[in-house]
Amino acid sequence: MAGRLKGKVALVTAAGQGIGRAIAETFVAEGATVIATDLEPAKLKGLKAKKLLKLDVRSDQAIGALAKSIDKEFGGLDVLANIAGYVAHGTVLEATEQEWDFSFDLNVKSQHRMIKAFLPGMLKKGGGSIVNMSSTVSSVTGLPNRYVYGATKAAVIGLTKAVAIDFIRKGIRCNAICPGTIVSPSLGERITAQAKRINKSRTAVTKDFIDRQPLGRLGTAQEVANLALFLASDEASYVTGQAHLVDGGLAL
Repeated sequence: MAGRLKGKVALVTAAGQGIGRAIAETFVAEGATVIATDLEPAKLKGLKAKKLLKLDVRSDQAIGALAKSIDKEFGGLDVLANIAGYVAHGTVLEATEQEWDFSFDLNVKSQHRMIKAFLPGMLKKGGGSIVNMSSTVSSVTGLPNRYVYGATKAAVIGLTKAVAIDFIRKGIRCNAICPGTIVSPSLGERITAQAKRINKSRTAVTKDFIDRQPLGRLGTAQEVANLALFLASDEASYVTGQAHLVDGGLAL
């Protein structure tokens, strides 16, 4: 089925690589007018989006200015995909205040900022779909050495449910996606860092990541993007306030 997002205006954060880029490319392919943003705009090169913009999702000022611009040019968004995030490593005994504050600011508060800025435009248009990136490592399940990360992603699920129920009669749907371990540049960086930290080869650490997946392989960014497409589209018109797993059975 083609054109599933035809006529819709969609904004995707962290669209420069990995899951964010796959979502932006899929939205474009399905007919959406896409505003692709990233903190490092050079990473957006090659995306066939309507707009390629630098955006710091930790900046109220930058988000507010972009919301005003989009409202003026497009009359608001139909789809908001909050993808930006960071994976902190370690237990409660290793977590620092700086790491805790940064992780919550980027993983949770950035979504709050984006929703607060763009929701009024959605309401004026009569509705829209918000897709928040959470994780299977959250309130769904735990994994070793993901203390801060799991806490932030659990908060995303709570945020998602709160927005969904507050605006359920106003045409707004809000859902969370909970991926398992997905092949991405971010994962590659974490594998390299962990290999160095525990003095193992990258091959061995990669095998450890694969072995913890019940399905026997890592997921792809496109598999996550396919779920995001469904949630953004009118096909999901009766779906809101839920945490949707795309995790290869990690939470089983």
